[in-house]
Amino acid sequence: MGQVTVYLDDETEEKARAAARAEGVPLSRWVAERIQRRARGEWPEAVRALAGAWPDLPSAERIRKSKARDIARGRV
Repeated sequence: MGQVTVYLDDETEEKARAAARAEGVPLSRWVAERIQRRARGEWPEAVRALAGAWPDLPSAERIRKSKARDIARGRV
């Protein structure tokens, strides 16, 4: 198992420690679980469950075929 050093400001460290305590897990496990969730590369179950939730939503193909003009976009 590898070791990684992470530098956090005091406020962030305390928030992470408090969250780990609230879940009853060591800080290293709490951090590792969050990294695993974010680095997984797939949508969370709650998001996947929304598939098909809007039956009147047009398909991607129908949207792409639209002749409607796009609005002007501003620079960010």
